[in-house]
Amino acid sequence: MNPQRRVAVWSLALLGAVAACASAARATSAGAASPQSLDQAIALYQQGKFAEAEQMLRGFQGPDASAYLALSLGRQLKFAEAEAAASSALAANAVHAQAAEALGLSLVGQKKHDDAIKKLSAILAAKNDLAYAYYWRGMAYQQKRQPDRMVADFEAFLKLAPQAPEAATVRQLLASFK
Repeated sequence: MNPQRRVAVWSLALLGAVAACASAARATSAGAASPQSLDQAIALYQQGKFAEAEQMLRGFQGPDASAYLALSLGRQLKFAEAEAAASSALAANAVHAQAAEALGLSLVGQKKHDDAIKKLSAILAAKNDLAYAYYWRGMAYQQKRQPDRMVADFEAFLKLAPQAPEAATVRQLLASFK
């Protein structure tokens, strides 16, 4: 085969490979869920439709999807699965707010209070403005009968999230300690 013919064959082969890759990329992106769909799945969680959110979130990857999947699982009392999903999200983003919340929910739900305190303390050492990390660590301290630490965490929670749905209950609990 002469050199010009060889270059032409290689060029055609290269173009074919590029076209195949582009076609595969288009197929992958067309089959992949859109960010809007992830937003819809998160909205389902926020509406309290945890089973529907779980089902939809299982089709996504990434820390946001894993964190909201963990929250959805935790709200359905599937704590072990929630812990795994939260850990996955935290592996990608060590200070992900929803993942920290889900980790606390799952560990306290499994009565792994020492793990909850240790892991949430590590997260809070890296980022100290995660309201629900304080909330769940406070819940773990409450279960371990460490009221001074519980009070400190619940006060931090209220400072960061005074309008949170749990705020009224936390205020009542704190009032009972005064």
